[in-house]
Amino acid sequence: MEKIRVFLVSNNILFRQGLRQAISESEDVEVISESDISEEAVEVVLSFSPEVVLLDIGLPLLTGLNLGRQITQRSPAISVIILAPYDVDDAQLFQAIKSGAAGYLTMDVSAAEITSAIRRIHQGEYIINELVLTRPKVAEKVLKQFQDFAVMGGAMETLATPLTPRELEVLGYAARGYMNKQIAYQLGVSEQTIKNHMTSILRKLDANDRTQAVVLALHYGWISPQVKQLSESQASNGTRTSPDSISTWRRAFPDFDGIANPWFLSLILMTLTQV
Repeated sequence: MEKIRVFLVSNNILFRQGLRQAISESEDVEVISESDISEEAVEVVLSFSPEVVLLDIGLPLLTGLNLGRQITQRSPAISVIILAPYDVDDAQLFQAIKSGAAGYLTMDVSAAEITSAIRRIHQGEYIINELVLTRPKVAEKVLKQFQDFAVMGGAMETLATPLTPRELEVLGYAARGYMNKQIAYQLGVSEQTIKNHMTSILRKLDANDRTQAVVLALHYGWISPQVKQLSESQASNGTRTSPDSISTWRRAFPDFDGIANPWFLSLILMTLTQV
């Protein structure tokens, strides 16, 4: 069995040793190396090419978060899990999102929870989504930033798009969270036709996946996600502090029926790393 390669970053040597020992008990996860938080840490991490980095952001917080951002920007293939020293703070969570982190855990989690998070993220999940969906204030801030990004893209000098009108239409649906089968239904064509369009889109934009293609198209103003800003009355009603923020998402995206779609939320969070 090929093990998931993990790199530990923390200024606390005892914490690194304990975490390494705990992870070593897993058959499918291994710690390949470790480092403290320093200017050289990014280069050290990249030299080992881990699949997942466990980053104890420590103090000062911004130093650790900036390190996480540098790692995700230099090597998008590396997933970063933020380990926070205390209870979740909305402002800190938002900064973790903007750093490109795929996960956010507090220090009081068990070794089993950490290894579970590593496995899920390695499989392509964006587990920070779940935390965002339970923090309405963060959700609202995320949506506002996403809207600003879309507006900024529309205000830029628009480059000539290499995509056909049909490909832009397909990508527009993708930006709203529709999967290939749903797009095919909306356009009255076969799912294979949509797959062919997506293949052409990725090739023309030199994008690795549909998420990157959508982010590029938003950035250059070729498409719009049709984001609707929350009104003051909506933002101040009783649902704002509710632990269930699905209604917050639905009010902001009234045209999208599957707002809990993990890929769509991942798109929004990925977009925030560009602003």
